[in-house]
Amino acid sequence: MLKEKAGETAGKIWNALNESEGLTAKQLKKATKLVDKDLYLGLGWLLREDKISTSEVDGELFAKLK
Repeated sequence: MLKEKAGETAGKIWNALNESEGLTAKQLKKATKLVDKDLYLGLGWLLREDKISTSEVDGELFAKLK
């Protein structure tokens, strides 16, 4: 069940990132309406699948599609 949730969450994040040049964690939360734990679950999935790259911008997590 958690694996399915992680995949669905990753899909929401991927879709949000696909419509932009990259987003901060705060922007992703707003765009996807996810809570922190679900956001980071999805980001972890996408990182593991090597679909996104992350960096730190002004002290905040920034993610973009590869």
